[in-house]
Amino acid sequence: MSVKAKIGFEEVLSRFVRVLKSNGLKYTNQREVILRAIVESEGHFIPEELKAVIMRNYEGLNIGTATVYRTLALLEEAGIVTSVSFGASGKKYEFGLKEHHDHMICDSCGAMIEFVDKEIEKRQKEIAAAKGFKIVSHAMQIRGLCKACQKAKS
Repeated sequence: MSVKAKIGFEEVLSRFVRVLKSNGLKYTNQREVILRAIVESEGHFIPEELKAVIMRNYEGLNIGTATVYRTLALLEEAGIVTSVSFGASGKKYEFGLKEHHDHMICDSCGAMIEFVDKEIEKRQKEIAAAKGFKIVSHAMQIRGLCKACQKAKS
């Protein structure tokens, strides 16, 4: 399933430039390339995978791993990327300005399956309303075993 981006690259870049300025940081070509690689990414990634994609697609560009991590932290703080924590194993990131979706995460192989279910979203709103709770945001993660890992274990 492919979850669509809500805004285009130029608008995302404009937001990012504002975030950099508000943090007293400079706009650099390296930061733009990191952002572009994230926006163009299809799924979830770890920082090292993102750096590898950048090094493949932008030969001669000098980007350090620390720059990737710092840029991801800024983008996450700004809501441009989101992450799912895997505890001691770290985080996986994704472009955060996509239509809302939830995740099923395989505890064996780490696969992440995105899904949208209108009935679940409706029930969450109903439950919150019944409890007098105003939802600002939410992220649902269902943990278990994917088909391949279930098959491998049987």
